[in-house]
Amino acid sequence: MRLKITHRTEYRYDVPVGYGLQRLRLVPLAGPTQAVISWNLTIEGAREETRFVDPFGNDTRLVSMEGAPHLVAVEASGVVETFDTAGITGQHQGFAPLWLFRRQTALTTPGPALQAFVEQMPGGEDIALLHAVVNMLADKVAYVPGSTTSATTAEEALTLGSGVCQDHAHIFLTIARMLGFPARYISGYLMMEAGSEQAASHAWAEVHVGSLGWVGFDVSNRISPDQRYVRIATGRDFRDASPVSGIRLGQAAEELAVRISVEQ
Repeated sequence: MRLKITHRTEYRYDVPVGYGLQRLRLVPLAGPTQAVISWNLTIEGAREETRFVDPFGNDTRLVSMEGAPHLVAVEASGVVETFDTAGITGQHQGFAPLWLFRRQTALTTPGPALQAFVEQMPGGEDIALLHAVVNMLADKVAYVPGSTTSATTAEEALTLGSGVCQDHAHIFLTIARMLGFPARYISGYLMMEAGSEQAASHAWAEVHVGSLGWVGFDVSNRISPDQRYVRIATGRDFRDASPVSGIRLGQAAEELAVRISVEQ
């Protein structure tokens, strides 16, 4: 399947910005599940300072802004051909060692709610067990946009009983690591059945399972990723794989607008 993607992020300021630095992870890479046919990244109102591949293998750009103009826009767009591999992306590669993905982070550290959840889990073989976790979590944590923030931890989202795809991924990562699996966070795009226009990018998790290697699990949709998914970045949690993040100095008030389109 060929998917056409446009992801535009706009920042508007009421006064000139003292200084700002944005980190962009918006360039997909070719792999077992996708081939990049074309991709373009344009930046308005800021300048690219450097680009590099981070320890998790993500194409990363740093862009800076200061003073006028009052609008900074970043647009990523292109065409990606995707393949259905039943969520399997293969054996581990890259600079980050596999054992690093067994470690919890500040966003995935378990508390009493997660401990109790794991104690109630059934037994089973690796893949069957992980799919059971997907369904248990989807039943336990409702998908409710706006109910959490990017700083919400896995423990907080599970206790709240609601969240978004980021929270589902974080809770699943925590549980997989508690069970002894290496697990990582994936950010990307999903072609939705409801329409091409979306308000945010998507997120899911991958677990390293024996001879299969990395296998994806999307709790929000109760499936393993198929040809409707495009991978952008990966890491231990959202902070490692966030498409756009940064800092800003000065008194300017910021207004953020995000527009995403994914269509066949």
